[in-house]
Amino acid sequence: MNWETLLSLKRYGDHSKRLRSEQDHLRLGFEVDYDRIIFSTAFRSLQDKTQVIPFSKTDFVHTRLTHSLEVSVVGRSLGRLVGQALLERHPHLKESLGYQATDFGSIVATACLAHDIGNPPFGHSGEKAIGAFFAKGAGQHFKALFSPEQYADLCSFEGNANGLKTLCQSLPGSPGGLRLSYATLGTFIKYPKASLPHRPTAHVADKKFGFFQTEAAFFKELTTTLGMVFQGRVNRHPLAYLVEAADDICYTIIDFEDGINLGWISESYALEYLINLVRDRLDTQKYAQLTDRPQRLGYLRALAINSLIQDAAQQFLDQEAALLRGECPHALLDKSVYRAQIKDIIDLSVEKVYRSKEVIQKEIIGYRVISTLLEAFVLAAQHRFENQETTFDTLVLSLLPQGTPLIGDSLYETVLHATCFVASLSDGKAMELAAHLK
Repeated sequence: MNWETLLSLKRYGDHSKRLRSEQDHLRLGFEVDYDRIIFSTAFRSLQDKTQVIPFSKTDFVHTRLTHSLEVSVVGRSLGRLVGQALLERHPHLKESLGYQATDFGSIVATACLAHDIGNPPFGHSGEKAIGAFFAKGAGQHFKALFSPEQYADLCSFEGNANGLKTLCQSLPGSPGGLRLSYATLGTFIKYPKASLPHRPTAHVADKKFGFFQTEAAFFKELTTTLGMVFQGRVNRHPLAYLVEAADDICYTIIDFEDGINLGWISESYALEYLINLVRDRLDTQKYAQLTDRPQRLGYLRALAINSLIQDAAQQFLDQEAALLRGECPHALLDKSVYRAQIKDIIDLSVEKVYRSKEVIQKEIIGYRVISTLLEAFVLAAQHRFENQETTFDTLVLSLLPQGTPLIGDSLYETVLHATCFVASLSDGKAMELAAHLK
């Protein structure tokens, strides 16, 4: 891979090349990408989607929206740090092609902003509930009707793949969806593979999958244009590693902080763990002057995030050649100099937050809500596609918002549309609809 093609400004439907040197410096194409996501309906729905703690009514617990905004800020810093160094290593990118360090920051920040845009309500339990509906529930009968790849898309429903669909699916009057730049879309795709075949490897890009069969043709065109295909394998866009790092940094520190603010992690534990992470940067005199918990936590959080940003950027630059060859099998933070401290923080968050009784109880509620919605909307969509619609199906489908895609060219596409509609709902809207259906 090479940076000239990886930084492509091309958009869906373009017939001529977009040159960086010809861009309006006041409204750069990569910045337009950011604006389009911010104003999208799918992004706004993240304000009522679970990050870790479902249905929280406190004002300091993060939702998918606040998490995405924070990841975007961290991603922007990572992109700019890396971009500045890359332009010094490859001066022709700036001198001949016109790229700036801020371009790298904009690409990574935009991909970070969208990184959770396809996640269903109720966090990762929402993905599991969708998969269980098709693998073990009322959706099992689709196995005989779909190809193995199509059925795997549903049984292993993946928010990352739904994110690409959300960003790219064509709607009447909007071919190509948001029509983001190819550089941004390539950076967004952390898992450049289909649901099948499974790749039981240790490579970080093989952990999940990144596109549904409905986007297979566009995925191929996108990755070919960006030069991500090599020897029959689609490699990760190098900047996707920065998106992953920004997400890892934020959930490591911010989920931990949420647990502290909820009283699930004691302050004495928390301060000890954070101080271990930032000990080499801690101004002890300044810290001693901070008298209340929010101040102390805010100071330590800022130091921790900055330390991890600097380290992740250096990890990226040290491995640039391997990244361009598609030969970096691990996440950047996996090799961090702070990995021992990161592990301690995550282990405590798992014990005190992710596995807390409150979180598990609320995930159970979300699981039942999603199952109820899928049984109604997916089966109603199937009946309409097959011209076997009942009065109840008609009533159910009348609840769909205007403009929601539903009936596709195939039963698979129709069922996927109905499933993705459920995945698009906020936690509150899903609860409301399920209550109406019951």
